[in-house]
Amino acid sequence: MLAPAILCRDLQKRFGDVIAVAGLSFTVSPGEIYGLLGPNGAGKTTTMRVLAGLLLPTSGTVAVDGVDVSVDPDLAKQKLGFLSGGAGLYARLRPHEILSYTGRVYGMSEDNIASRTAALTQQLDMADFLDRKAETLSTGQKQRVCLARAVFHDPPVLILDEPTAGLDVLASLGLREFVLAERTRGKGIVISTHYLAEAELICDRVGFVHNGRIVEEGTPTQLRNVTGASSLEQAFLSMVTRNATSAGPL
Repeated sequence: MLAPAILCRDLQKRFGDVIAVAGLSFTVSPGEIYGLLGPNGAGKTTTMRVLAGLLLPTSGTVAVDGVDVSVDPDLAKQKLGFLSGGAGLYARLRPHEILSYTGRVYGMSEDNIASRTAALTQQLDMADFLDRKAETLSTGQKQRVCLARAVFHDPPVLILDEPTAGLDVLASLGLREFVLAERTRGKGIVISTHYLAEAELICDRVGFVHNGRIVEEGTPTQLRNVTGASSLEQAFLSMVTRNATSAGPL
């Protein structure tokens, strides 16, 4: 039996007296896209950073492809690709140089680096700007480079935090198509987004996060049905309103 791509059990993360994540649990299977959705301050980004090994959990268990991030964080990081909200590209380097550097960090051979660069250049339509300095690229072009960098070592798990934020319609479509193709290849994917229509299009399951916990979970169809909503966006608004009334202000 395959290990879950991601296992998150009773995750808690504190910053001093502030509880950012309060007992959050979910699993993601290989070949599944799981959406973490919630209002600002719900704990989504903190959860993503714990999954990516950038933060250690205060308590609970987080495993990536069967590797506990608290026990062997370096091995866990090798098994995932993390795309954060900020580009973080070296301004004076060109995309092909950024990808080459990434491959060397992961110990890839020069032949593998070349073949992987060629494949991602085609898949993400980067040929026109592969040799331009990063500081000259548009927001959408930078995001494609960041995504290529995140997946360059072809990890089994992808963690994508607001991957289409600030992108136009065509750039968002291209990125979604790439993510769906990665799912077809068996990748386990967690995505956080404020674009509920986008989540409805690509997510197999969704977890609604409120005050550091998942309060509703299911397929988009299940969540629409349980809230009586006609769209995932309306289901989300219903959940936020209900939990704000029962638990106080967000």
